[in-house]
Amino acid sequence: MIDLQPVKGTRDFYPPQLRLRNWLFNSWRKSAQQAGFEEYDACVLEHEALYIRKAGDEISQQLYNFEDNSARRLSLRPEMTPSLARMILQKQKSLSYPVRWFSIPQCFRYERMTRGRKREHYQWNLDIIGEPTILAELEIISTLIRSLKELGLDSEDFRIFINDRRILNAMLEQLKVPQDLQNSVLVVLDKRDKLPVDALRSELANQGLNDNQAAQLIQFLELPDFKAVAERLENQDVLNELKNILDQFQKMGLGTCLQFDISIVRGLSYYTGTVFEVNTPTKSSRAISGGGRYDSLLSAFGGPAIPAVGFGFGDVVILEILEETKKLPKLKQELDLVIFALDSQHDEMAMGVAHQLRDAGLKVQTQFGPMKMQKALQQANNLGVAFAMFCFPDELNRDEVVIRDLHNREQKAYSLSKITDLPWMGKD
Repeated sequence: MIDLQPVKGTRDFYPPQLRLRNWLFNSWRKSAQQAGFEEYDACVLEHEALYIRKAGDEISQQLYNFEDNSARRLSLRPEMTPSLARMILQKQKSLSYPVRWFSIPQCFRYERMTRGRKREHYQWNLDIIGEPTILAELEIISTLIRSLKELGLDSEDFRIFINDRRILNAMLEQLKVPQDLQNSVLVVLDKRDKLPVDALRSELANQGLNDNQAAQLIQFLELPDFKAVAERLENQDVLNELKNILDQFQKMGLGTCLQFDISIVRGLSYYTGTVFEVNTPTKSSRAISGGGRYDSLLSAFGGPAIPAVGFGFGDVVILEILEETKKLPKLKQELDLVIFALDSQHDEMAMGVAHQLRDAGLKVQTQFGPMKMQKALQQANNLGVAFAMFCFPDELNRDEVVIRDLHNREQKAYSLSKITDLPWMGKD
């Protein structure tokens, strides 16, 4: 017997679920295009080497990878940013910078499934490539805020928790952690919320930290605010850029949406500066979105160092949150009209009328007979359509059909020769 269930960790999208997915994607596209970003895409299949990193990122152990018939090591993409970097490097000399691109790729990771995490998901990626100043962060994060509000959330529903990798690197330097260990230590720190303190200390020890370094580092991540971090940090210069970003969002009237959080690390080793995650104010769910500055990723693939800032925004968590807060829209199939041929002998005529109306730009579904009136009305109600056309024998003998306004429960006969002269087309 063939297993009829989807592969573990993946999803089927029946029409009601696909309507919601399309609604979400359209909202993301609207927010991106309003800010002047252009859409791109890439193949879901990439060379495995694109995702294998020396810093021990979890993603390298979560690949759906295989060898093809030509002995090439390939992988289903687990994230979009490396594909973006590859595409930028291919056309780097012909592009006009800064590049402002977005995509909505499907990504695959073989990982332990928990609430808000599956083994495949769609993810809105928004990136600015080639802008070295904080203007990139301001554009990226303000677009993210606008998208969250477009989805029906307000500043009471979410926070953007923000930090800077350079602050964490400065603290590691202060603790005499060798530079070549710092990225792998930060990958461990990103697991902090998932591990008991003893397990975290053990992992840090595995990366080469002594007990004193590990204890001080854990204490540092528990500091409550920006002021407390500034008091502990010897290198004050690394605080300036993040402070400037926070100040600018205050001036833009969006300061309540952001909150400094020294524990935000982001587990991918290619981040070099600002890092941020979106969550509920109490962090009651998985991160809704996350991103930051990754100025060195392109150079890691053999190209020049090109500044870059971006984020990924997955579909799974946000749909769960919108459902829990009862902010998911109730979506019906998009139809202008449904035609009921109540008697089978009128099926061909109904198809002809439907074809004529579709040529006029309407979305029309045809239901064929035989069918009783009560069942037809129930089907129209299930479809959520505003108008229904009925082919009654007496009216058809006069070359007429009946149009019923299902909201107002009113109906009127229309001549078949003037069938495009309908109420919703602004005519009477």
